[in-house]
Amino acid sequence: MQDSARAFLVELLRTPSPSGYERAIQDVVRRWASAYADEVRTDRHGNVIAARNPGAEPRIMLAGHCDQIALMVQYIDDSGYLYVQPMGGWDMQILLGQNLTVWSSKAGALPAVVARRAPHLMTAEEKKKVPDFMDIWVDIGAKDGAEAETLVNVGDTVTLALGHRELRNALISGPGMDDKVGVWVVMEALRRLHGKQLQASVYCVSTVQEEIGLRGATTSAYGIHPTVGIAVDVTHATDTPGNDKKQIGQAKLGKGPVIVRGPNINPVVFERLKVVSEQHAINVQIKSAPRATGTDANAIQLARDGVATGLVGIPNRYMHSPVEMVNTNDLDQAAELLAQFCLTADAQVDWTP
Repeated sequence: MQDSARAFLVELLRTPSPSGYERAIQDVVRRWASAYADEVRTDRHGNVIAARNPGAEPRIMLAGHCDQIALMVQYIDDSGYLYVQPMGGWDMQILLGQNLTVWSSKAGALPAVVARRAPHLMTAEEKKKVPDFMDIWVDIGAKDGAEAETLVNVGDTVTLALGHRELRNALISGPGMDDKVGVWVVMEALRRLHGKQLQASVYCVSTVQEEIGLRGATTSAYGIHPTVGIAVDVTHATDTPGNDKKQIGQAKLGKGPVIVRGPNINPVVFERLKVVSEQHAINVQIKSAPRATGTDANAIQLARDGVATGLVGIPNRYMHSPVEMVNTNDLDQAAELLAQFCLTADAQVDWTP
């Protein structure tokens, strides 16, 4: 991975992006894209769209969602504790006891923790119960509610403490890999297309609000009206204990990006991705999706009069946790796959299944 591209990935992972509050991370994306795109714009929803060779046919949309699961401040009690509600899908048992950051509209980044009563103080029945959000609180160290209210507003967002750790064998771990790595892949593909002769127009999109209903992909795909749309998202790596591969298939870290097949996927797009991977010696894995995928690919496919859609997955262990884990080699190969796909597309290709 090129040094500047690695620095871009690190900056994405350090930048907060709760659904609906993506401005900070989109600023990072805009700075990166401005060096490589013919034009960069942001729509009214907040999607950042970086275009190469706009106006040509076919129109190819590459999409990764920049938003991450988060929490939102719902109530501040008299003792200064914050009560929160989820933005996106959380496993409460993983959330408990984590270091957090409250992204205050008044005071900036505030360190915090999320907790409940110590086990010593619980009844036997309480210990057996998985708590609900009303049973936990966020502690910023305020002495009372009055102090907390000078620092935090209702509606402020909260994330896990951001950043990443580097492990052996090109693995990195941290919160928000879902789907900041997808944004990185799409925008790294844009860099690799810089200065190359394109016959198609390519729209690299950092979409918003995927975690609360594929919302940014819906609006950006409507505006772009693409011929072809490829979403890049994380997919469950099944190379950990306890996974039934007979039910969920196989995907391993370090074995390349995953190309998805199924009714959400246009067969021509799938085959062309597969051929490109073979022509350029890009390692890929194949995974089936027998129903709607729950990714931006689902929204893109159904935009306007229909889009020839593909889905590239980045294998990810421990999704929606503080320790999501990916292999940076898979990211590199995914970016190269998308760049080469775009370079082979022209107006002569029939995308009809």
